[in-house]
Amino acid sequence: MSGIALVGAFLLLILIGVPIAFVIAIVAFLGILAIPYIPEITVPMKMFNGLNSFVLLAVPLFILAANLMNHGKISQKLIEFSIAIVGHIRGGLAHSNILVSMIFAGVSGSSTADTAGVGKILIPNMIENGYDKETAVGVTAASSTIGVIIPPSIPMIVYAGLTNAPISSLFLGGIVPGVLIGLGMMTVVYIRALKRGYPKYEKASREKFFKLLYESFPALLTPVIIIGGIITGWYTPTEAAAFASLYAFFISMFFYKTLKVKDIPMILVETLTLSSLSLFALASASALGELLGYYRVATLAEQFFTTYITEGWIFMSIVIAFFLFVGTFMDAIPAMILFVPVLLPVALTLGISPVVLGLVTVITLAIGLVTPPYGLCLLIASTIGKLSIERSFSAVIPYIAVVLVVLMLVAFFPDVVFFIPKLMNPQFL
Repeated sequence: MSGIALVGAFLLLILIGVPIAFVIAIVAFLGILAIPYIPEITVPMKMFNGLNSFVLLAVPLFILAANLMNHGKISQKLIEFSIAIVGHIRGGLAHSNILVSMIFAGVSGSSTADTAGVGKILIPNMIENGYDKETAVGVTAASSTIGVIIPPSIPMIVYAGLTNAPISSLFLGGIVPGVLIGLGMMTVVYIRALKRGYPKYEKASREKFFKLLYESFPALLTPVIIIGGIITGWYTPTEAAAFASLYAFFISMFFYKTLKVKDIPMILVETLTLSSLSLFALASASALGELLGYYRVATLAEQFFTTYITEGWIFMSIVIAFFLFVGTFMDAIPAMILFVPVLLPVALTLGISPVVLGLVTVITLAIGLVTPPYGLCLLIASTIGKLSIERSFSAVIPYIAVVLVVLMLVAFFPDVVFFIPKLMNPQFL
């Protein structure tokens, strides 16, 4: 079977609605089956080897931690605390939505968990408080993309597994861009709030603030423990994910007392369901990697770029444009698995750090979470808010612009964006 036929099969399967993980597996199997001297057993072997990585254990464990915190209603505590901090600003509930996404990002590493957990509470609440549906859905969907930028981040873990890039540097590098995106989104909200007269809360009293701080402190401590431990080298990302799951279980069960033993089976099933989708895509892409190796795709791509593209900024522009397109119909994890191994050698040849490439890739693919037709976070938020995809997408466009501005800074001015991480760790890049 020729390469053109395989590309055609890939596109056809996507167009008829076959899930991307199965598309990758089918194309890998058909392609290898057509090569006479590569045995069919290669497909399951490569799929198994693709998951034979200690760092990938962090993926289901961080998803478990997020599910425990959502079912334990910790999201509600974080929302109340966020309102106490920024609720008195015009458009306070929308600001709180963004702030809680930034906090929740430091716990779960998953944007979809943020959209579902926070959106179920805040979207109806915002609509009841006089916000239009477009703002409620747009702010929730857009701010949830921060979940994969501020560490811990599941896509960053997968990228590190693919490239052997230091996960501590990726996590450290995601903090500044994530905070900048959050502040930029808050600026957009404030300007709109002034024009549209969105409501604000009374400023929380000192007593109420410290009461909410006490109630939220165990949850707020989670990202500090996770990120601090990884960056300082006290434990690996997988060990941090395991600790996060245990910590989320204990504070939900014994401190907040909002998690019941009867909830555990359902939480485990949800975790296994979500994890299996990502990990099966990863396994399938490992088999496809064998096929791409046979067709020398990585070598051909490297030859093309080194022949025609000699400037790093041109290469990064192509990477951003490419992943913006790919992200509209493919999840971040299979997209990275398919294309990062092809792009990384070229980036190294052009003197681009694998950490910078990783952060640019993750941020660009995060935009795909709110762009149709894939746009999983947009789909979840629009479903909660009972708003059409078209109107929901128009609502997130100003916030996408903010992400793009920060993305350009990361891609083309990394020394500016990563000034603080480099002070903390001179070997950062």
